[in-house]
Amino acid sequence: METQDIDWASFGDLKDAARTRDFGFVIHRARKIAGVTQGQLGTACGLSQAAISRLENHGVGAYNMDTLAKAATALGLPFGLVGLANQQANGTSSVERRKFLGAAIVAAAEPISMGSAATPEWDNSQAATLRIATSSFRRLDSTVASRDLSEAVQSHLRLIQTVAREAPDDSHRSRMASVGSEAASFAAWLAWDMADHGSARRWYGSSVKAAYSSGNPLLTAYQTGSLASFEAETGNPHVALRLVTQARHQLGPALSPLASAWLSAIEAVAHATARQQRACERALKASEQNAALIPDADPVAWPWIFAFDERKITACRITCTARLGQPLHTRLSEPEVATALSGSHDKQRALLTLDVATGYITTKEIDTAFALAKRALCEGIRLRSGKIAERARQFRRAYVSPRPSTVVREFDDQLHTAYL
Repeated sequence: METQDIDWASFGDLKDAARTRDFGFVIHRARKIAGVTQGQLGTACGLSQAAISRLENHGVGAYNMDTLAKAATALGLPFGLVGLANQQANGTSSVERRKFLGAAIVAAAEPISMGSAATPEWDNSQAATLRIATSSFRRLDSTVASRDLSEAVQSHLRLIQTVAREAPDDSHRSRMASVGSEAASFAAWLAWDMADHGSARRWYGSSVKAAYSSGNPLLTAYQTGSLASFEAETGNPHVALRLVTQARHQLGPALSPLASAWLSAIEAVAHATARQQRACERALKASEQNAALIPDADPVAWPWIFAFDERKITACRITCTARLGQPLHTRLSEPEVATALSGSHDKQRALLTLDVATGYITTKEIDTAFALAKRALCEGIRLRSGKIAERARQFRRAYVSPRPSTVVREFDDQLHTAYL
């Protein structure tokens, strides 16, 4: 099963079925396009062949969102084609995520252990099933400490490298390069969360190189944009802006509204980090304008990020406001801030809470600011996130007072114990 090179937007019947909410047909058609059986899809999703059959024959009506998310992940389908928004697609419980991860790892291991070691039975399933495991690790990231995931992901990368060395031809080597690129990018994300910036930069570089080897400009642009995001967030805005320009050139005419909105958001954060307010506002406006075009555009195969919506843009604006040192509530309303903080990704929500807290510092609402920061740091300690702890230290350095209040002293005590 190989989904990386499938242009789902070229299949008009998928979009038509999605509009009528016949998601069973969408799964059935996508499975046929990917060239897998109901049994293979069921194994990847942790379901029986009969369950997949029932799903495909369900017709128009209400569907189990968890099942749709699992099937879409396994096939590499954009979640929008099965009626799942960002929150819905990521609404499974931790127990369900772990069950899905276990099923994905079993599915990934089966093709490798079958057949003769000297002459493995190569088809498209090797790359696809390894990709499923990477996607499953990503789904665990929101609520599981990176240190707990990192060792498993490193083993997963070694497995990908072992399988890639046995690829019989250029076509399969290209597919395995894309799989390796995705896994290396996630390893970089975990290293970044652990505040290991050297390893993060090295893994992001590996992911970009592997993406080039895959011959997939969409993947290459995404990995280049991911590195740009890392550089913007870690204080290298000029490097980030150059990488955003590279990502746009890599896509060329294929630059979709979704990709444009995402890259413009990264550009806005880079300009804000450099304290370039006007350039930041232009980039934010471009992101908003492109995001408004996403619902009317054809589905785009951009399977490595969550849906880019108004909440994401608001979160970006909060981050930019904090980096520019501007008062938060002169630019965003309370409901907008609350909506931005309603995301299901615990680590991202904690980081955004620290940006909100920075906005309160600007308006001299010190106790409110430090109460929010303390809550975010609690999440960082629970998840052992070096990124959150370092952001909390940056927040604290921005405030100086000869007589700190009780809530500030409590935050200092908490920060002092945050050895992650």
